[in-house]
Amino acid sequence: MRILIVLAGALALSLNAWAAGNACMNAAAQKKLAGAAESAFVHKCERDKCEAASSRKQLAGAAKTAFMKKCMADSLQPFCEARADGKKLHGAARNSFLNKCRSD
Repeated sequence: MRILIVLAGALALSLNAWAAGNACMNAAAQKKLAGAAESAFVHKCERDKCEAASSRKQLAGAAKTAFMKKCMADSLQPFCEARADGKKLHGAARNSFLNKCRSD
């Protein structure tokens, strides 16, 4: 019974994170952006969210830089995966595309 409660709690937390991560993608879709405009919009939106989070945590210097890098990579993961799926990329080409997409 405890396992079910723990699993339900983990699922609820992951769904909240997934929905929050898709907020920028949804906003880009509502604005009917595509291509480079969509990519720039989503990257800026996610960067702004990560900046706000680092400000709330009162990070500075190397800690802020490391946090921003990880935050951006994590928050852009769904967007980059969707673009890679749309381009039907597989194997090394997909990995290369995902790394570049998350690092831009």
